[in-house]
Amino acid sequence: MVVFRIDRRSGVATYLQIVRQVEQALRMGALEEGDRLPTAAQVAAETKVNPNTTLKAYRELERAGLAEVRQGAGTFITRTLVPAQDGPTAPLRASLVEWLNEARAQGLSGQEADALFRSACATVYPAETDL
Repeated sequence: MVVFRIDRRSGVATYLQIVRQVEQALRMGALEEGDRLPTAAQVAAETKVNPNTTLKAYRELERAGLAEVRQGAGTFITRTLVPAQDGPTAPLRASLVEWLNEARAQGLSGQEADALFRSACATVYPAETDL
């Protein structure tokens, strides 16, 4: 199950924050094909957003082929974004895990390593402000 966190000061539309958090959960394996997303009413109660905002996010996920609405049953994940462990990104993942182990050995917390990684990403990918 995904727990949504909305940052009202981020400048990113609320529905896009929901979409991106679902995508991130799919990439990390926290959501898998067949998982049911929380209802719009549940998301509204937890995050204090309008249920229509959540429905807009779910429609965007459906348009992207990541989710499907099953009438009367809910919204379900239809595919994963987890890269294959033996795919073309496997060497990069291994290098990143090695880097994270080194960061931990040097005393960085997970949050500090994440902040360092995001800072480096912003340097390499300056046009992608949501990193």
